Amino acid sequence: MRRPGVRAEVERIERDETALLDALLKARQEACLTQARVAELMGTQAPAVARLERSLATGMHSPSIATLRKYVKAYGKSLVLRVA
Repeated sequence: MRRPGVRAEVERIERDETALLDALLKARQEACLTQARVAELMGTQAPAVARLERSLATGMHSPSIATLRKYVKAYGKSLVLRVA
């Protein structure tokens, strides 16, 4: 964190993860799905979905793109990545 730019990069990543989590949770809520139902549609258990959402909230783990695709597909959405 002492090197120039490191703190700024960490803060940028945290903002990106927060925006992603907000978008994912909003889409799940709009679909009126619980974590348990999303887990069922993904073929996993509810605690796995809770860990996925918590990992984005804490920034402790970054889920794979494949996992995020399964997550959003469970509630009828698609994952679109953009490089800017």
